[in-house]
Amino acid sequence: MLLIKLFFEFFKIGIFSFGGGYATIPLIQQYIVETEGWLTMTQFTDLITISQMTPGPIAINSATFVGAQVAGVPGSIVATMGVTAPQTMIMLTLAYFLFTKKKKFRLMDMLLRGIKAGIIGLIFIASYDMFKNSLWPTDGSFEIVALITFIVGGYLYYKKVDLIRIIMIGAVMGIGLKLCLPLII
Repeated sequence: MLLIKLFFEFFKIGIFSFGGGYATIPLIQQYIVETEGWLTMTQFTDLITISQMTPGPIAINSATFVGAQVAGVPGSIVATMGVTAPQTMIMLTLAYFLFTKKKKFRLMDMLLRGIKAGIIGLIFIASYDMFKNSLWPTDGSFEIVALITFIVGGYLYYKKVDLIRIIMIGAVMGIGLKLCLPLII
């Protein structure tokens, strides 16, 4: 029963995930964190971080991770199939009409243009929630380390430092803080 529910939750996410990976973040948050409670907000923030660092689309990486957390390897397979099934069906249907009928879908073009505007709002809301959760976790503490890292990362990005170097600097800062902070506090 859990595997079926996992499949359909990610199937719903797959249906409404227009606009790429970042547009799926609010949907995953709503269904997985708020509705089902399979992950906490902190785990969800970690999930998005891991999904961005690993190769592949965010939606597929997220589905695989959540499926594994909830139901092990079968859960990761089922969740990944659920999130990819709608796009597969849509692509096969469009390919059939485009390549066999040689017609242009004006309605589809209009729908996609309209959806793009809403996607920006969804991405902003998800980014705000993750930013807020990173700096002010649910226990009410203020994470000064996260704020400093955010400011340093923003400064380095503004100065056009190579993104690989920013990631490496962040890794060194994280390791250093993890090792030194317990000694200071």
